[in-house]
Amino acid sequence: MSENSYLSDSASNPNYSNSVNDWDQNTIFFNQWQNRIMEENRVMDRILEDSLIYNPNPFFQPQNQTPRSNRRYIERNREQGYEQLFNDYFADDPVYPAHIFRRRFRMQKHVFLRIVEALSTSDDFFEQSPNGSGRLGFAALQKCTAAIRVLAYGASADSLDEYLRMSEQVIRESVVHFVEGVIANFGTQYLRTPNEEDLARLLYVGQQRGFPGMLGSIDCMHWEWKNCPTAWAGQYAGRSTKTSIILEAVASHDLWIWHAFFGTPGSCNDINVLQRSPVFNDILEGRAPQVNFVVNGQQYNMGYYLTDGIYPSWATFVKSITAPQLRKHKLFAQYQEAARKDVERAFGVLQARFSFIKRPCRIWNPSIIGKIMMACIIMHNMIVEDERDTYLNHWDTTEFNEDMSTERSAINGDEVPDNGTSQFSIGDSSLTGYMQRRSQLRDKNTHNNLKSDLIEHIWETFGNVN
Repeated sequence: MSENSYLSDSASNPNYSNSVNDWDQNTIFFNQWQNRIMEENRVMDRILEDSLIYNPNPFFQPQNQTPRSNRRYIERNREQGYEQLFNDYFADDPVYPAHIFRRRFRMQKHVFLRIVEALSTSDDFFEQSPNGSGRLGFAALQKCTAAIRVLAYGASADSLDEYLRMSEQVIRESVVHFVEGVIANFGTQYLRTPNEEDLARLLYVGQQRGFPGMLGSIDCMHWEWKNCPTAWAGQYAGRSTKTSIILEAVASHDLWIWHAFFGTPGSCNDINVLQRSPVFNDILEGRAPQVNFVVNGQQYNMGYYLTDGIYPSWATFVKSITAPQLRKHKLFAQYQEAARKDVERAFGVLQARFSFIKRPCRIWNPSIIGKIMMACIIMHNMIVEDERDTYLNHWDTTEFNEDMSTERSAINGDEVPDNGTSQFSIGDSSLTGYMQRRSQLRDKNTHNNLKSDLIEHIWETFGNVN
């Protein structure tokens, strides 16, 4: 078909012309709709750009809550806080005398300054250094005072801001660095096992109290863990349905804590803690000194601890008598229970000195909880060492020093001491030697014989007095 014929047919057909007009109108309408949509999109883009500039997160704001503002800087004037602290306690003529310092810091000033000096040299956190503007930061006295106040009074970090001019975050960091520094610098000395001189003094005091060969008393204490994770609550909840962590300790007459094992869940009892405890590792591995003493004419070569009734009948434990009937049994129970209270008194004094471990613990991290407990025990032993001579039940060391010279001559091989002395020797480190020492430590017959001999010894020594 030719082009002319096609045009003539299109012009002669009215339906064709109408369809063309409809197509043109639809095209115009579509173009107008598309332009309108594009304009609306451009307007919406401008609105979003403007809203994001002035409010970066408009769609993530909680309902019925005002937007969080930026942290406001507070000028606390830390220099004024240090000057006031120094004038109150550390100046040549301080405002508060020595007895008030002892009450508020829980220790004498020279003991506290010894800790501050050790931390200042071992931890950069306690070194006073300038910031970017050249202004000096907090002094070591401020940080250590903040830490000791938190531990001594159990106060919140925010409560010390007004006096020490320190923020809550800095005080919390000071507590963590403080306990870590105390453990690192003084843990070896004040968490040690008894050495030759310590052991001789313990045996001498035990002999005077009617228990030859006694090295102290052992027991457990619970520290409530308020913020224990819910997933661990069943493991750490004991009979009181409160979650707690257990401390096993051995204490002597002067309240020195010779052994501390912390971290066992509160659902365990004293026997479960004993099975996990390293209290007898030195004996089992042959590294402990051999203790030789005589009770009621019988020779023994292993020291012992006083315990309550839940502990097993081992050769290293001496328990009281439940419902004693005979007079000698009543006298033995009276002296045993009185001497066993040493560890109970140590727990009470430890919690009284550091209220932080008396109140429910609100820390989440169990590692930090353990460090706080160990640091408090170390400082407790430092205080005991410094103030031991002022105790009412302090034993005269004159006779003790004379006994020490005799014991050293016996240890050198002149003779075997008979009245509660020690000999240092390295035992067999093989598995056979380990099992023999384990069997000897858990011997029930030795436990019963030692207990019977102690009953007779106390009756002969103190029976006429009572």
